[in-house]
Amino acid sequence: MATFSSVARQHVLQAIEEYDRRGGDDFLAVYGFVPQDAWTLRHEGREYDLPAVVGVAHRFATGRLATPDDLGHNLAGAAAILRKRGFDVTQPGGAAAPVATPVRAKRAPTPRRQAAPAAPRRTAEPERVAPVCPTCFTTLAGTGRCDYCD
Repeated sequence: MATFSSVARQHVLQAIEEYDRRGGDDFLAVYGFVPQDAWTLRHEGREYDLPAVVGVAHRFATGRLATPDDLGHNLAGAAAILRKRGFDVTQPGGAAAPVATPVRAKRAPTPRRQAAPAAPRRTAEPERVAPVCPTCFTTLAGTGRCDYCD
């Protein structure tokens, strides 16, 4: 079973770029995916087959293609990770998937207290871009050398 936590935005963008370069039908055929309409990924005004893009992005991240069998039961989890990476993902039925919010139980009102002074907020650091092998597009190890090509 594939996990998608190692898939960064960079890997998804690489998969989208290959999808555009090959064309949708060829991209799906090369990696063994069949077209489906349930889950879609929207990027820059275009729609992409979510399972195929996630499977290939997983390949760029780990060196192993996530097959349709790997994705079958975990597609909602993969879609949630892509949303965290800033992508627009739609769920089956064509609606944008809502962000899960925790349900809170109602409590009795408590007396208001004096608020403590707010601490300064830290700005979010941009996602670190990992070095990628220019030949096979896998993420390089800490040595900076590709385990597959060198």
